[in-house]
Amino acid sequence: MTTIRQRRVGKGTEAAEDQPSEETNVKPDGKIPPDPPGGKLWNILSITVGGIVAISLGLLTSVYVATLHENDLWFSNIKEVEREISFRTECGLYYSYYKQMIQAASIQQGLHGLVYDNKTESVRTINILERMNVYQEVFLSILYRILPIQQYLEPVYFYIYTLFGLQAVYVIALYVTSWLLSGTWLSGLLAACWYITNRVDTTRVEFTIPLRENWALPFFAVQVAAITYLLRTHLQPAQEKLTLMAIFIATFLFSLTWQFNQFMMLIQALALFILDCLDMLPTAKVTWLYIIQISGLLLVCVLQFFNSMILGSLLISFNVSVLIARIIQKNLKKGGLLSRLGKLILHVLLVLCLTLLINKFIKKILNLESDEHIFKFLKAKFGFGATRDFDANLYLCEEAFGLLPLNTFSRLSSTLLFYIYGFVLFLLTVAAVIVAFRNLSGSNQVQLKKKMEEYTVTLKPDAAYSLVHTVLFGCLALSTMRMKYLWTSHMCVFASFGLCSTEVWKLILKCLHLYTSQRTQVIKYSVPIITLLYISFKFWPGIMDELSELREFYDPDTVELMNWIKSNTPNTAVFAGSMQLLAGVKLCTGRTLTNHPHYEDKNLRERTKQIYQIYAKRSPGEVHGILRSFGTDYVILEDSICYERRHSRGCRLRDLLDVANGHTMDGLGENEPDLKPSLYPRFCEEIKKDLPSYTMHFTRVFQNKTFHVYKLAKHK
Repeated sequence: MTTIRQRRVGKGTEAAEDQPSEETNVKPDGKIPPDPPGGKLWNILSITVGGIVAISLGLLTSVYVATLHENDLWFSNIKEVEREISFRTECGLYYSYYKQMIQAASIQQGLHGLVYDNKTESVRTINILERMNVYQEVFLSILYRILPIQQYLEPVYFYIYTLFGLQAVYVIALYVTSWLLSGTWLSGLLAACWYITNRVDTTRVEFTIPLRENWALPFFAVQVAAITYLLRTHLQPAQEKLTLMAIFIATFLFSLTWQFNQFMMLIQALALFILDCLDMLPTAKVTWLYIIQISGLLLVCVLQFFNSMILGSLLISFNVSVLIARIIQKNLKKGGLLSRLGKLILHVLLVLCLTLLINKFIKKILNLESDEHIFKFLKAKFGFGATRDFDANLYLCEEAFGLLPLNTFSRLSSTLLFYIYGFVLFLLTVAAVIVAFRNLSGSNQVQLKKKMEEYTVTLKPDAAYSLVHTVLFGCLALSTMRMKYLWTSHMCVFASFGLCSTEVWKLILKCLHLYTSQRTQVIKYSVPIITLLYISFKFWPGIMDELSELREFYDPDTVELMNWIKSNTPNTAVFAGSMQLLAGVKLCTGRTLTNHPHYEDKNLRERTKQIYQIYAKRSPGEVHGILRSFGTDYVILEDSICYERRHSRGCRLRDLLDVANGHTMDGLGENEPDLKPSLYPRFCEEIKKDLPSYTMHFTRVFQNKTFHVYKLAKHK
């Protein structure tokens, strides 16, 4: 079991806005008058200073997480096998393909090994580039091979430094998004500081480096920043084209690096759909964004050898349905309030029906079942019937896929982030409701608009998108803890934007009958500065203490296991065991696996359930037959799974297997009436007694305090 222990000694102010968030001084012909010479110079100076601050904060964040990683593991001092073991579960699997490409005789041979891989799943040849999002590992390995850095930088450091470098991109993108929304780089500074001080809830890159989301989220943040810029008014055609190109590139890279891209972009598409229906975004720009999402995903589909899971995604079906529904309902945005509401309801129903029909048709044609476990999980999670499905329950019982813990909010509140976020969210939600009602009721005519300007609040398109974006991703985070990182990072942007926004403070002061332009400007800058000072004084000592705390990677049992496998088994040996452990076996030893943690394949899910019968109540002959059917030579049993105490009864792996097999669970507690006691004891417990019925099939060849390895007899 991997632990971190204490390391043993012995081894070696901005004065004005640079770009207003919304241009207000516009001539009747729509052109913006030029700035006076002094104002233009000040804008250039402010943008330069803001840019330098953004880059500096990004680099500091990168160095910060890299230092934490080094201090936690003493990564520079531990052995190669210990470094590889530190890439736990699926992280180790992804990194193994980078290592495989580095060690290949040539780039062509490395690519051939990935396209025709027969070591990741025994008795099967699979295309890794089709099944998994590992193009980033391929790109990095090729870059490492062609650059003259091999003598100065080990492959593992080139890999992890790239990921830590992407954190700089991430923070800069968040900074720029907040800057664009508020019009002041002080907002970006506050967003970046909140991201760093809330690191526990905004990122986990320092201990899950190769995880797909750590590659993808920086590109997603860049995409959101570009969308924020696109939604500004008075963009020149050239600016708009360049921005659309930036959005496409960011969308493509985000989609290429994470298998869950389609679900995240579906939420984004829903945000665009809602705002478009309420007349809060320009329809032409929304259409371009739909097309970019589809084209980016289809390009990834081509690169992944026409991965059927992408073609059958709900995102493609939804976006196509919206575009078709628009053609059918051409007069959607005309008429009074009741007429608009009626058309809107019909439009939503039409899009929903078309989405389901198109998606079902595509899945029927392609015979697609790769993502069915996700929908089974969602169905069970939201109470649409209990399930005995092993895969769905495996997700339901994992803390990462449970509800967001309440202590998350106390941590976010300690930095004032959650309080300010909630306040800004409330104000902008009220503003959005007012604007949406005005749009739907047709009261946006020129005369009435001018008359209401003194009394009503407007909501810019970029702010409206940011509002709906944060609400939808907040709902996702509340329902599934693993997805909180998509929400909390944007929470930093949204809260800092609200605190530095002229429009927000103008609304508050008008409600209090205290509004003056000078007072608004003073509050807009003084409150964020006070907040920054509070965060600095409260959290700077803690950050310094964290950076000075030195610990060391310590997992002797796993190290012993990996060394034994490399020294005492043939290179062609096939190993069975838990998904998490086998990913490490592949990375550290290069041996062939029966199963692995990349779960987005129906055949693999069925195979994993069969392999896991080693922890169920099955006869030794049955277990031997199952393992040999997958070509298994050795099976690794883990005491931490066999005698699991981490989960409560009903969520232990052995309980999930018992229920799926129709057997009663161990321990005190109720069982469902139709479950029956098994005729056999639990395999992982009984095999250790060395009874003849077991030794005729299995021979113990290795054991320590954590692991037991058995060699399978090859008789039929």
